[in-house]
Amino acid sequence: MILLGACSLTSIPSSPLPLRLNSKLSSVAHGRRVQCSRRCELFDLHQELVPYDVAWSWQKDTVREKKSQIENEGDCSDTLIILQHPSVYTLGTASTHHNLNFNIKNPPFPIYRTERGGEVTFHGPGQLVMYPIINLRRHKMDLHWYLRTLEEVVIRALSSTFSIQASRLEGLTGVWVGNQKLAALGIRVAHWISYHGLALNVTTDLTPFKWIIPCGIRDRQVGSIKGLLREAQSCIAHGTADLHNLDDASLVHITHRSLIEEFAQAFQLEYHYKTISGPVLCERIGSCLTKETQ
Repeated sequence: MILLGACSLTSIPSSPLPLRLNSKLSSVAHGRRVQCSRRCELFDLHQELVPYDVAWSWQKDTVREKKSQIENEGDCSDTLIILQHPSVYTLGTASTHHNLNFNIKNPPFPIYRTERGGEVTFHGPGQLVMYPIINLRRHKMDLHWYLRTLEEVVIRALSSTFSIQASRLEGLTGVWVGNQKLAALGIRVAHWISYHGLALNVTTDLTPFKWIIPCGIRDRQVGSIKGLLREAQSCIAHGTADLHNLDDASLVHITHRSLIEEFAQAFQLEYHYKTISGPVLCERIGSCLTKETQ
């Protein structure tokens, strides 16, 4: 049975750190100037727990809107959504029930079978999820390039903010530190418009990963930024020691800032901030979900 989550949106306590995003962050990031050639609408909900079905439907609605815009105008702006989800398992097109260590008729959390690539994974509080919905015709029509660029965004963010030296592993998708996978990727592209994206474990409770075989990989572990900072305090470079004393909300806030800076630089984007309230989002998307299930 595939379960649908309730349409509710939960606020996470805001970070006490006075960190603000520079409206020109896509022009200058970490001292490196970037030529901004494309507009990107940024929906920053990184302090919210958005139900998976709501975010999924939101993405598909946005893809349809961009297809229509391209047909009518020849191009469309890009969109980036960043948020967190309540606990949920998602299955990709390659997923099988063999990678679930529980009875699918009685799962510990809701399960969604999606059209993204890849195997089963877990989303939950403390994990930042980025959903880029971009027109690859205006970037590069190469899915391998796109996946590697998403990985590079995470690798740069981990290095610049935490001095964590992450890497790729040959033959596997995602971002790794040693034997631990910190970020999972799964995308879908329709008419060269991308959706779905990446998930980075920041302060995530990793216990639910034990009830699945994450991404179908049996001989690797799952890690988080918080866990690595705890394990390697003596190895972290000078200047980041204070990060070990941050509360979870602050650590998520700092990570989200670095991710969107690196994303803007990697894809040469200029952000235009968009806002949507939780009740409006749930009302709009919830109405669509009701119609689809009738």
